[in-house]
Amino acid sequence: MNITPEIYDRMSRRASPRSKSAVNVPVAFFTGGGICALGQVISHIFTANGADKVQSGAWTSIILIALSVVLTGFGLYHKLAKHAGAGTLVPITGFSNAVSSSAIEAKSEGFVLGVGTKIFTIAGPVILYGSAASVIFGLIYYFAG
Repeated sequence: MNITPEIYDRMSRRASPRSKSAVNVPVAFFTGGGICALGQVISHIFTANGADKVQSGAWTSIILIALSVVLTGFGLYHKLAKHAGAGTLVPITGFSNAVSSSAIEAKSEGFVLGVGTKIFTIAGPVILYGSAASVIFGLIYYFAG
């Protein structure tokens, strides 16, 4: 049987579940917004207790990352991400989840050959291309300004 691209496209559309964008987009928006609002509350707590803006931002990031790692370790972040979708991927907690879940999956292979080699499996490209993009944009900004 010879399958043309048109036939494959029709078969794929029939087999794929329909996207519920009317529900998924608001849920992702409010989940991501809720994570950011939690970060803002944490930041305000530190600022109200005498921390400057830089210290407050640093501690807020540390707490959100640690919270994400703990939730990932208990398998709760995955459940949240299953329902919230992209709302959990965009904030710093999504990056933390990507790194920690890779480490948790590889722990049975040992610390050096397991965790050490696979911890950046998912996050590595983000670090690489994010760093490369920042250098390129920095050079453009430097020479254009």
